[in-house]
Amino acid sequence: MDKIVLLSDGDSTVELQKFKNKQTGTVPKSCLSTEGSNRRLLVYQHCIPLCESGDLQTEVAADIIGLLMLETHTLPGPSLAKLASLFVEAIKVGKMGSGKSLELFPTVLTALSACEALSYGKGELSGEEYKKQLINSLCSSSQYFFVSVSDFRDVPLSLEELQFLVEKVLRMITKLDLQEIPPLVYQLLLLSAKGCKKQVLDGIISYFKEQDVRQEEEQKQGDLDLEVQSIPQDQLRHVEGTAILHIVFAIRLDHDLGREFLKSFKQTSYGDLCPFSVALLLSVARIQRYEEQVFDLLKGAIVRSFKDEQLQLASKFLQDLLHGHCSVAQMILDTVKNSMFGWDHVTQGLVQLGFFLMDAFGPKPGPFGKTTEGSATIARTPTQQACKLGGQVLLQGFKMHEPIRGEILEQVLNRLVTKTASPVNHYLDLFADIVVSAPMILLESSSKVMETFDHLSYLPLATVQGLLKAVQPLLKVSMSLKDSLILVLRKAMFSSQLDGRKSAVTGFLLLLKNFKVLGSLASSQCSQAVSTSQIQVDVHSRYNSAANEAFCLEILSSLRRCLSQQADVRLMLYEGFYDVLRRNSQLASSIMQTLFSQLKRYYEPEQDLLPPVKLEPCITALGDQVYLQEPLAHLVSCTVHCLLWLQNMRRTANPKDGDSDDDEEEEEEEGYQSELQTILESMTRRMIKSELEDFELDKSAEFSMGSSVGVKNSIYAVLVMGVYEILMEYNFIKANYSKSHFEELMELFNRYHKLSEILKEKSGKGRVPSHKTPRSLLSLGFISTLLTVLFRDSTQSREEALSVLRSSGEFLRYAVTVAVQKIQQLEETGNTDGPDGQNTDRTFRFLCDMTSVLMWRYTNIPSVVEDAGRKEKRSSLSLLCLEGLLKIFTTCQQRYPDKMAQLLSTMDISEEDAEPDNGSATEMNFFYIRQFQRALFTQLSGGDEEFNGKEAQLLVSILSVLSRQLKPSSQQFVQMITWTVKICKETSFEDSAFSKGLLSLLFNLHVLYKSPVSLLLELCQDIHSQLGDIDQVHTQLHYTVFRAQLLVLSQVDRVLDEVDWLIARKKSQTASDKSGSGEATQTTGQQDPIEKAVTLQLGTLLTALNELVQTALLPGTCTITLLRELSRTYTILTTLVKYVRICKPYDLSMNVKLSGSHLTPQCYSFITYAQVHLSPAKLLRETKAIPNVVFGIEQYEKYLITLSKKSKVNLMQYMKLSTSRDFRINAASLDAAMQEQDDSQETTESQDAEETHEPKQKKRKQ
Repeated sequence: MDKIVLLSDGDSTVELQKFKNKQTGTVPKSCLSTEGSNRRLLVYQHCIPLCESGDLQTEVAADIIGLLMLETHTLPGPSLAKLASLFVEAIKVGKMGSGKSLELFPTVLTALSACEALSYGKGELSGEEYKKQLINSLCSSSQYFFVSVSDFRDVPLSLEELQFLVEKVLRMITKLDLQEIPPLVYQLLLLSAKGCKKQVLDGIISYFKEQDVRQEEEQKQGDLDLEVQSIPQDQLRHVEGTAILHIVFAIRLDHDLGREFLKSFKQTSYGDLCPFSVALLLSVARIQRYEEQVFDLLKGAIVRSFKDEQLQLASKFLQDLLHGHCSVAQMILDTVKNSMFGWDHVTQGLVQLGFFLMDAFGPKPGPFGKTTEGSATIARTPTQQACKLGGQVLLQGFKMHEPIRGEILEQVLNRLVTKTASPVNHYLDLFADIVVSAPMILLESSSKVMETFDHLSYLPLATVQGLLKAVQPLLKVSMSLKDSLILVLRKAMFSSQLDGRKSAVTGFLLLLKNFKVLGSLASSQCSQAVSTSQIQVDVHSRYNSAANEAFCLEILSSLRRCLSQQADVRLMLYEGFYDVLRRNSQLASSIMQTLFSQLKRYYEPEQDLLPPVKLEPCITALGDQVYLQEPLAHLVSCTVHCLLWLQNMRRTANPKDGDSDDDEEEEEEEGYQSELQTILESMTRRMIKSELEDFELDKSAEFSMGSSVGVKNSIYAVLVMGVYEILMEYNFIKANYSKSHFEELMELFNRYHKLSEILKEKSGKGRVPSHKTPRSLLSLGFISTLLTVLFRDSTQSREEALSVLRSSGEFLRYAVTVAVQKIQQLEETGNTDGPDGQNTDRTFRFLCDMTSVLMWRYTNIPSVVEDAGRKEKRSSLSLLCLEGLLKIFTTCQQRYPDKMAQLLSTMDISEEDAEPDNGSATEMNFFYIRQFQRALFTQLSGGDEEFNGKEAQLLVSILSVLSRQLKPSSQQFVQMITWTVKICKETSFEDSAFSKGLLSLLFNLHVLYKSPVSLLLELCQDIHSQLGDIDQVHTQLHYTVFRAQLLVLSQVDRVLDEVDWLIARKKSQTASDKSGSGEATQTTGQQDPIEKAVTLQLGTLLTALNELVQTALLPGTCTITLLRELSRTYTILTTLVKYVRICKPYDLSMNVKLSGSHLTPQCYSFITYAQVHLSPAKLLRETKAIPNVVFGIEQYEKYLITLSKKSKVNLMQYMKLSTSRDFRINAASLDAAMQEQDDSQETTESQDAEETHEPKQKKRKQ
């Protein structure tokens, strides 16, 4: 040993290596003495720095450390203590450069912990305590983290020591450089094998969460100062990616760590998530055993987040109480954005999550497979928002990550092909967005798109339309894709399936619209604007307009074959030709020739013959069934609109063009145009002369749908009415305000009206109406023009001609009715029939024009003047105008939510009203609100005789729609609430529908202004005063009060929802605070604002319910609903008591007093009242309502007793003794009942004896 010491003091290490190689591992016995122990300690003290110096070969240093580890257990306690102190000091001052000798340190600590007593200062410590002191001293040095935390794996640590160590490490982690974090994370994960798994994972996640927040704040400030950024974003993201890899690898090896990881997320709220933890979850989802759990967890968090956000937005009370909302959707989108920094292990999880959300929350098929929601609707419900989020994740992932593009595209196309039974609007929207964002990238996967084309004839028509619209930009740059589509469409044209042929027509029409021919009019005159992506793609287009012309003419020749197919196929063709003509005006000659030749088949050329159209070829028979073969009215409509558009375009273009090259073509066009005009004029003249008998339609005709004759007559009637309408539109436009032409138009209308009345009369006789009102074929643009002319045109020169139209009340009613019908169709489907029905900009312009006219008509001619309409028991013209306004406002809010201010700004102002401030959308909106308020006030002040319930109801509905555009913080909103409260207090009409609408408006406004509990209390007191106490006799039924009760109870349910949500939120927040910090953060004696709000809400609600349970409610729905609300109230009170008992004690005495001494006794009285007044059948059907209330009360009292014992506060002093609800037998009542039963049995037995004896004898004979 002396030799080793001597050699270790020398400068040369060669001799030391030779000597060491000769020695064995045996320690001489002389070394066991005190002096020998000191010598051995000296060896350790010299060998450790020697190994760290780097002068020794790696193998030699490892052998020396191994030899020292073998002999460490023989060292006495003081030597071990000195040796451990040596290590600690060396680590603190940074002398452990290579860290080779650190392998010895755990062995020293292990041996040290086995010592019984060691001198420490002036006293003694056990080996375990001394080890704790060393660990404490060591953890205070930041140098140690970089050296090796994982060395403690080999040291026996108690759980307390391990927690202390992990806590120290996590506390000091923020002082390290970013590049030092991944090694430390790896070492912490190794250390977690001994325990504290949750603490380690939470610490790592919270560290990166803080870094993300800090980096985001710096990024916001970075817009002003680029030097302020302390952590480069790319560096942080790469470190996070490495840390995620380490954690996922550890979870693969240690499933306990994985279970703890998921368990921690299940126990906390979604507010604890962050982009890093979302990325970590998605990476863990790649492990098969955790995949389902992770996606279910994320799915639940996303839906809860959206629901909570919706709840907060709908309640001013919650908005004031909770500032801001934690959006899981934003976290997921941030994760997608962060994944561009090389997070390949996260991208696959993002793809799975996106499709998981779209599959789970996409639109579901309605009855008979019909879609319940259109693709144009805005995502409003939590499920719709979750589906939209899935689409956003996939779209952003497609843009950012090249490796996953093929998979995303393949899965989207597969779903379009396979999900034929359910709507695929969300996948079509995603595919369209992908095409717009990266059309050239998609061309690399054109083979997958071609495979999808092969299935076109088997897909639903809506899917085909969406798919082909989405793929249009690609067809302009890919010849192979276009050729493939045309081949598929030609095959589909001869498909045995009707939907296949309709798909072919759809595809060909879309191609004709999008491949422009040389010389066609500018795109500003087209019905649809070309998207930006298509313009970009056109730059690379290899096609010219001449090639497009041949291509389009070839398609037209294919489409002509459709004119011999079923009515549905022809109908699609007629509806599409107009848009094709607008986009490709050079195809006019071919299109018009096609329509002209088709129309000639059904036109009677002999001028003296009536009627001018042949109806028999328009139908076909198959057995006993009669079907429509040719939609003649749509054919005439398409022909007329195309003709009018062409004439209008030529009229505007001719003065500018002086070329003689097109003379021959123009002459040809003028030839068929003049011929068509002659035909239409002849049809008009002869249709006016024709009587209904000429069409075999009169009052004696049969129109029942049960016979073939009735079906045939019904088809004839619809066709004739359609032709009348088209001719009315054509003659109005061609009339140029000529009185004689307008008289002809009125003759056409009178024929139309007569036939329409016959149809209504015949359909009303059966039990079930056999006819729906046929959809009008008038175009939306014409209706808009017609209404303007009828009500607003004051041009002197037109006055005489327009008086012909205005003199007919039926014609005015018809015009407004058709307008309302068109607006309703727009609301339901997003488009209308006829020209420009698919063009959203033009449609909105027509809506604006109609709104202005209807508003002027309603405000200038009051409905009181129109007594005729009321006598005939149908809506007056003013009511129809009001109904149209309501539908317009509703449609605009749903389909054009950003254009509501633009719609209102186009409405004309009455002369007596002041001009509103056009600079403010709120002012504009409130101006029209005042207009409708004035109209409603006029209705209410007129008395019972002049009160029109339907008009008042429509006005309230309009006010409800317009009030949604007001900001709750604005002064106008407060004025609106004040006015509504005043009207509610002063109104005493017994119109239940109007009262319900008015109260609904009041509640919907109030909940956005402040909590409605005070309003509920007032209403409950009013209902109580109206109906009286339950112990009084009442004979009069107040139907208005009945509606009010139901509305009040629905609002009670809403308030209970909010309270329940707040308690659950507070409970989860308290649980996460306890698990995170282990101590309560609330200051003693200071009540939390949420807890205070819950107490006040429940207190007011209990007072309101106390009023209702004393009220003689009408037997039936109100009583049952109140019982259910009482049951729920006691359940929530029980939940609150549990929260106070387990999580956090605070004063509940007010709520306990209100519920115990006031509400509960009255509840039992109300239960008795309900049992007496409810019919036996109703009581049996609602058997659970009463026991649920009783059970709720008893559970509440049970937990109150438990809380009283724990808190040492006697809360039961406020509770009165409950009514006995058990089923104890009353002996006296039982004896009386049994005696009565015996008496009745004796009388019946004597009567039945003879009757029962005879059949027995007959049975014996058999």
